[in-house]
Amino acid sequence: MKVVIVGGVAGGASAAARLRRLDEEAQIIMFERGEYISFANCGLPYYVSGVIPKRSSLLVQTPKAMKSRFNIDVRTMSEVMGIFPEAKEVEVKNLTSGETYRESYDYVVLTPGAAPIIPDIPGVKLPNVFTIRNVPDSDMVKGYVDVQQPASAVVVGAGFIGLEMAEGLHACGVEVHVVEAADQVMGPLDREMAAIVHQYMRKQGIKLHLHSQAAAIEGTGKAESIRLADGTAIPTQMVVLGIGVRPETSLARQAGLALGSTGGILVDEYLRTSDPFIYAAGDAIQVRDFVTGRDALVPMASPANRQGRMIADNICGRAMKYNGAQGTGIVKIMDLVCAVTGANAKILKRMNMDFKSCIIHPFPHATYYPGGTQMTLKLLFTPDTGKVLGAQIVGYEGVDKRIDVVATAIRAGMTVFGLQELELAYAPPFSSAKDPVNMAAYAAGNIINGDVEAVDWLDIAELQQKGVMLFDVRTEREVEKNPIEGAVNIPLDELRDRLDEIPQDTLVAASCHVGLRSYVATRIIRQHGKNVRNISGGYKLYQVLKADKLI
Repeated sequence: MKVVIVGGVAGGASAAARLRRLDEEAQIIMFERGEYISFANCGLPYYVSGVIPKRSSLLVQTPKAMKSRFNIDVRTMSEVMGIFPEAKEVEVKNLTSGETYRESYDYVVLTPGAAPIIPDIPGVKLPNVFTIRNVPDSDMVKGYVDVQQPASAVVVGAGFIGLEMAEGLHACGVEVHVVEAADQVMGPLDREMAAIVHQYMRKQGIKLHLHSQAAAIEGTGKAESIRLADGTAIPTQMVVLGIGVRPETSLARQAGLALGSTGGILVDEYLRTSDPFIYAAGDAIQVRDFVTGRDALVPMASPANRQGRMIADNICGRAMKYNGAQGTGIVKIMDLVCAVTGANAKILKRMNMDFKSCIIHPFPHATYYPGGTQMTLKLLFTPDTGKVLGAQIVGYEGVDKRIDVVATAIRAGMTVFGLQELELAYAPPFSSAKDPVNMAAYAAGNIINGDVEAVDWLDIAELQQKGVMLFDVRTEREVEKNPIEGAVNIPLDELRDRLDEIPQDTLVAASCHVGLRSYVATRIIRQHGKNVRNISGGYKLYQVLKADKLI
């Protein structure tokens, strides 16, 4: 059996190594148009910032190592120019010598990856305008920062790579501006969760230009400013484009392979393309969203690695179905950590899927143990059975641990009631007897069981127009220091003696600092026959949304 692998990095290298472990006799040839076959592209921003000091640390595998350990014929600086399914051949160009030749195959594993989106605007090809896709890209950025020592930089795009580059440049002492066309950073976050990130980044000195589009990069011989669509000019000494990526599909189109609705290469559940002898993996393919079933592009390393391994199994006769991706991701911005898994509210609304959500602010470990800063955890679930649909967490410590628990639960098809029963590791330095995941699940269960009806801050303005009474159950001292506009203060410990101040026939909405005391208040009020809702997130979320001008 002869297998040709087009592209290395995550999917291609994983497929190659797994193929060899399964079949010692197979002839495996890997073509890579660059110099490196397997590198940690997720680590590139950290190399630029100096957190990863050695460039060699990014090189996961070398051609020599792949040959000696796995007996794989690795041909770098070799670009596959075409795939010819009828002849079962690929046409390859040696980029060093210029020679072009053909190579036969029994199977092709197509992992061309994705290319950075480069906007069609003036000045985008100026020498100090950079993208970050591979090791040479990061060499150019790092070399420019180290030698030129720019005082300012503009990062265009606020996804994972854009935020990591903003962090890296900020760590190098550069004044950073982030330009993002959407009204928030990090699209997988819902708006109120992104507001927490906005507040933090601004406090760190990073300038955010949201709902802003780059119209031109201006300068004589080099980028000196970026002009936005509204006419604003941002002076800068370098530009990094982190707008996003689009799947590389030129080879697939040339070979006559079907593309999906997203523009990615269409594959079946076994990761076969429309040609049964050509498989595809990684950033270039269209996958099924595990939660919603929608067509999606998920350009992440973990799915690509898993897909490469599964393709090797399928080629070797071990039928393995790929059940989709749920988009689990995490990013660090200085000390702040943002993590997501599954579907967010925006996607669920777009697909007309019924859901409920809750927001809590738990500590990462026991509150009596020194240290620890509250995280904000949003859990999304179905309103009937409580099946977990997604989660978002923004915080400092323990974010990764909790998002992984919820990601596992989603993959297992668990409900919030199952999350309540999880027995997670507990000791005061690491968690509480009720872990944040358990706590979120209890809050969700209360909503499903009808013990409490939740409402979001983003919906309060509309309810106030309908006459809702907003009241705050924090102490008088708390309210004096941090008031909620338009709220009547009835401290929780006085509530039973002041129930007559709660109108009988008017909807009331309760808030406190994080939502726990207001939950207790709603239980008291509901059992006295009055219509009350608990505002998710409490004052802690209110002040963030207020600062972001969302309420």
